[in-house]
Amino acid sequence: MALVLFNGLIHTLDSALPRATALAIQGDRVLAAGSDDEIRALAGPQSQIINLNGRTIIPGLTDSHLHFEWYSLGLRDVNVRTDTKQEALRRVTERAERTPKQEWIFGRGWNQSGWGDGSFPTASDLDTAAPYHPVYLIAQSGHAGWANTLALKRVGVADGTPDPPGGEFQRDASGRLTGIMFEEACWAFREAMPHETEEEVAGAMLPAFENAWKVGLTGVHDFDGVRCFVAYQLLKERGQLGLRVIKNIPVAHLEHAIGVGLRSGFGDHWLRIGNVKLFADGALGPRSAAMYEPYEGEPENRGIVISDKEEIYEKASLAAKHGLAMTVHAIGDRANHDLFDVYEKLRQEEVFFTAEYAEIAEKNAIKALESSAFSANSAVNSRSVQPLRHRAEHLQVLHPDDLGRAARLNIIASMQPIHATSDMKMVDRYWGARGKNAYTFRTQLESGATLAFGSDAPVESFNPFWGIHAAVTRRRGDGSPGPEGWYPEQRLTVAEALRGYTYGPAFAGNMEQDLGSLSPGKLADLVVLDRDIFACDPMEIRDTQVFGTMIGGEWKWNEGIE
Repeated sequence: MALVLFNGLIHTLDSALPRATALAIQGDRVLAAGSDDEIRALAGPQSQIINLNGRTIIPGLTDSHLHFEWYSLGLRDVNVRTDTKQEALRRVTERAERTPKQEWIFGRGWNQSGWGDGSFPTASDLDTAAPYHPVYLIAQSGHAGWANTLALKRVGVADGTPDPPGGEFQRDASGRLTGIMFEEACWAFREAMPHETEEEVAGAMLPAFENAWKVGLTGVHDFDGVRCFVAYQLLKERGQLGLRVIKNIPVAHLEHAIGVGLRSGFGDHWLRIGNVKLFADGALGPRSAAMYEPYEGEPENRGIVISDKEEIYEKASLAAKHGLAMTVHAIGDRANHDLFDVYEKLRQEEVFFTAEYAEIAEKNAIKALESSAFSANSAVNSRSVQPLRHRAEHLQVLHPDDLGRAARLNIIASMQPIHATSDMKMVDRYWGARGKNAYTFRTQLESGATLAFGSDAPVESFNPFWGIHAAVTRRRGDGSPGPEGWYPEQRLTVAEALRGYTYGPAFAGNMEQDLGSLSPGKLADLVVLDRDIFACDPMEIRDTQVFGTMIGGEWKWNEGIE
């Protein structure tokens, strides 16, 4: 045995032994969990034995939804996630002062909803801050952009430019561009951004891995594109892939994925194919999430439908027939309703195809048995077809009739708890009473849905303890909106929230046999904490610090554990 950890408080998340004080690790897997005496008795002369000095251990944490390439490359851009527009503009000016004139300036993170009256900024604001540079700033949500006049000219967008399908250029009362664009209208500006090579992306990921380890992440479900996928492969080939990755496929590449025979769950413990990603609608921040009723105070605005029900069904049905599960971004109540309608139809199709497959498999198995090619177990297993693990991505606000549909349809509820506390004021302002059915963590859990939690980083911090804190308290770090939290009936226990970062992502990634708990035989992914999050004041969970992060029996981050 290679490693023994003892004298700790270990939350295994294994129902057979929820708590232990010691852990034995052999190679990249957990050998045993139990008492100090039990586990130390397993140690051999070559074993490394580490005294945890009472520290807490939990299973490794996985972020079920983020954009790791976007995060990694964004570390070099202007951070305009600020409390005021003035501070965002100051940061742009500061970058302009050390950037040659006429070169692009890019930034990320602005959110007008937190700036005074919530009105959108304008191109003229940026013209004053950086008059000699084209500037393009991506909103915190990723669903809107803010450009100055020089940037608009540089990409050829003018007052007469028509809105693209699924997108919109914001205009003032006289029809002039304001400098704000939504959804598909952002693509012209994103094309102007530097096109890093796969090697450059891989290089940018290396320091980002360290940031992830420092907050206890051992795995991610990634939603960036093909370049990102290649970067992961390069790092894996070199033994430098620092996180376990479930890589989702943009719907634009569905035909290619089918063409080479990719299926959800294909891969190994480090890099595995996830689902096919598609957008149904926009987001709350820019008020482009597709809603049944208008946004409060905006009687003409019901958001933007990016992919309608028919298009979602066409893509989803094609993917499912080839063994690829779907994961669909849906935020507004209309978008989620349409998505559930599609999934309902898809499940009916899957029953038919599963039955058809089983009949064919049974005939083939009988033939194989007759020729002694297969064992009896093989014949039985050949008829076992698991339903595809489709996901509803975000699930931010639901019509009352749809609250239990994720569970009924066996759809994974992929949600981001930190969105609830970040967005609560926007929800109250723009969705009003509909906020009661927003971020319904407990409703989804009690109806029987599997929760898989994430951050949507860099939209939010990928620190999972911020997400656990939000799920448990429904409060911001400053304590607002009060002791009970925002819609407190949706709060979770610490164990339930933690499961959303452990078992939920493992199940969604077809890896629950290897991840999700510190059970014997599972991969030795774990995190050493400075506090017991099960026992501390729930408001203190957000301040949790990580002493060590281990992936596959190897310390990736170790701050004084000897």
